[in-house]
Amino acid sequence: MHQLSLSPSQRDRRGSRNSFGASLPIPRSKRQSRLSSVHHADGRPQRPGMPPIQPTREILAAQVQDLSGEKVRAAKNMAFVFDIDGVLVHGDRLIPEGQRTLEILNGDNELGIKIPHIFLTNGSGKPEQARVEQLSKILHQPISTEQFIQSHTPMSALAEYYNTVLVVGGEGYRCREVAKKYGFKDIVVPNDIVAWDPTIAPYRVFTPEERATSRPRDFSKINIEAIMVFSDSRDYATDMQIIMDLLQSENGRLWTRAKDPISQRIPIYFSQGDLLCPTEHPYPRMSQGAFRIGLEAMYKALTGEDLERVVYGKPELATYKYADEVIASWMETIHNEEKLPQNIYMIGDNPASDIIGGNQYGWNTCLVRTGVFQGGDNDENNPANFGVFKNVLEAIQTAIKKELGDEFVFKWEDAKVNPLLQGKESSGAIE
Repeated sequence: MHQLSLSPSQRDRRGSRNSFGASLPIPRSKRQSRLSSVHHADGRPQRPGMPPIQPTREILAAQVQDLSGEKVRAAKNMAFVFDIDGVLVHGDRLIPEGQRTLEILNGDNELGIKIPHIFLTNGSGKPEQARVEQLSKILHQPISTEQFIQSHTPMSALAEYYNTVLVVGGEGYRCREVAKKYGFKDIVVPNDIVAWDPTIAPYRVFTPEERATSRPRDFSKINIEAIMVFSDSRDYATDMQIIMDLLQSENGRLWTRAKDPISQRIPIYFSQGDLLCPTEHPYPRMSQGAFRIGLEAMYKALTGEDLERVVYGKPELATYKYADEVIASWMETIHNEEKLPQNIYMIGDNPASDIIGGNQYGWNTCLVRTGVFQGGDNDENNPANFGVFKNVLEAIQTAIKKELGDEFVFKWEDAKVNPLLQGKESSGAIE
């Protein structure tokens, strides 16, 4: 397999379950701030090509912050990283404390300051822009694509390594569109293969609509260079069959069997490894990790060999390194300071991904009881090092008080500011 980069140190390897023992490629280009990437819950448009109108409140907040240097420095030296499902929302339903949490971090606090925060989810299957728009509407808060990392976002770096790839998972052809936005040039999905050869998945009922929207060609003459599982499979039987055929083929060519299944095997990537995920169902449902475990067992049974694979998402190291870059870039966007805060808090509901990953990467970890975790005082195997909280609001308030002081007020009060500064006069002072 193509070695993507040098092996990491032993310290870096400790958080990785990946087979190849290699650091995974992550985008290194500077993330540019784009006003158009911010999505407001009320849908109000931006002013293309023009700077935003600075609200009076921002002017007042700047005056308050000038007189609160120590607290401001502390606020800029902390950041929050949020899991989404089970922390801020349940599917399409708001967890009430999630909205108030973002209001505080977006400036509804005694300093009127924005406290850096990003969203790190093992969710997948949609373009980042579409998911951000959906999340913003649920939470009734503006969210930028520059704050948002879903499981396959770092996989965009793989586009420069492979030309023809099989992309698996997600609804319809959404993941094909995601891969196209990432820069992948020749994208194959399972439906294309079934349309070319229906016998490859003998139990699949292929509808006329699916046939009409697929892109069949002679895949016996095409080398598929890598398999990318972007999202949860919607058809385990078909997807597993096609993946197994490719893993046993000669360099990714269907209708062939490799003489040496190791040296001729194409690489396979998974966007995340969660075994379970919270949904609107009373109990968590199986996720991409379950699909991967099934493939590994099937491959072992058929070949006698262990399946080498690469897993992104939480708790894998590459995803956390990418998150560092996103936090630093977002700091520059909101505070004109491109630096990584020292005190980073990961807030999640899944000890096996959110908490173990944050612990291994050196973050402060907060476990909430609104999602996967429903246990006792803390998780026995992967305990949160900062604590267990009833909900996300309790977690961020506890963290902010630790960094900014117990007396910190989680509400912006215009009454504390001289009315002369509220647009009635050109000058004034803080009372």
